[in-house]
Amino acid sequence: MLNRQQLVGLVALTLMWGVNWPMMKLSLQELTPLYFRAFTMTGGTLWLAVFFYLRGVRMLPQGSEWRSVVVLGLPNLLGWHTLSIFGVQALASGRAAILGFTMPVWTVLLGALFFRQHLTRRSVAAALAVLLAVALLLADEWGNLAGSPFGVAVMLGAAMCWAIGTLMMRRAHLTLPVEALTVWMMALTSVCMWLMAALSEPWPQFHFSVPMWISLAYGVVFNYGFAQIIWFSLARHLPPATSAMSVMMVPLIGTASATLIMDEWPRWQDGVAVICVMVAIAAVLLPPGSLRRAWPR
Repeated sequence: MLNRQQLVGLVALTLMWGVNWPMMKLSLQELTPLYFRAFTMTGGTLWLAVFFYLRGVRMLPQGSEWRSVVVLGLPNLLGWHTLSIFGVQALASGRAAILGFTMPVWTVLLGALFFRQHLTRRSVAAALAVLLAVALLLADEWGNLAGSPFGVAVMLGAAMCWAIGTLMMRRAHLTLPVEALTVWMMALTSVCMWLMAALSEPWPQFHFSVPMWISLAYGVVFNYGFAQIIWFSLARHLPPATSAMSVMMVPLIGTASATLIMDEWPRWQDGVAVICVMVAIAAVLLPPGSLRRAWPR
């Protein structure tokens, strides 16, 4: 059972993650994707590095720990953050959130395919629900004159990178604290973002509007700052069912908040897709019987 402080933290974390999707879309109106990632991730890296250092976390990797930073950072941060920002640019932000959070299902399916993990009937049902969601959104993008089937493919690629990174994290034998690992993966990804942005995008002019500055600050302070700090404080004590419920709510909050922030009104396909993804996440993450225990008759 979560105490009051943990419950407040979990609600705040879920809201931050959900609202971040339309906030990213807002930023892309005035800033190119890779420079947006470079600026916000660099700021978040510096903040987290100082915070965890002051908390006494061992921050400097030693020996083979550097290899873990590079190998785990490629899919978990570089792959996910690069592809997802282009997905957000191409799609409605709520739709991008729905597709991005198909990750837990791909994690289960890839684990069964490559690591011979047991595939249950719940996993198969989750896969079918996700395929239905993807088919609905893809058909709508194909049928819409301003649609972007490419955006759907890019966002699914981002979710696959996240899933692969998750499987790699589960099998890694880490001696470096996870907080330090995250900071160094973010630092590595930030460097890559700066290089890719310099090679492919014009240098920004910084004639930003007030909402744009607010959106950038949100990315640094909340998405890469408070959200990560809260997550690390909760992760060791969060029951699996509670963690699953939090993940389930992110695409729903992303879709709802996009209406307020970006005036993106969801279509019926988005509503059905978000329900399918939430059901799929529940199927693969919620322990059997957890809902019955949480809601006794």
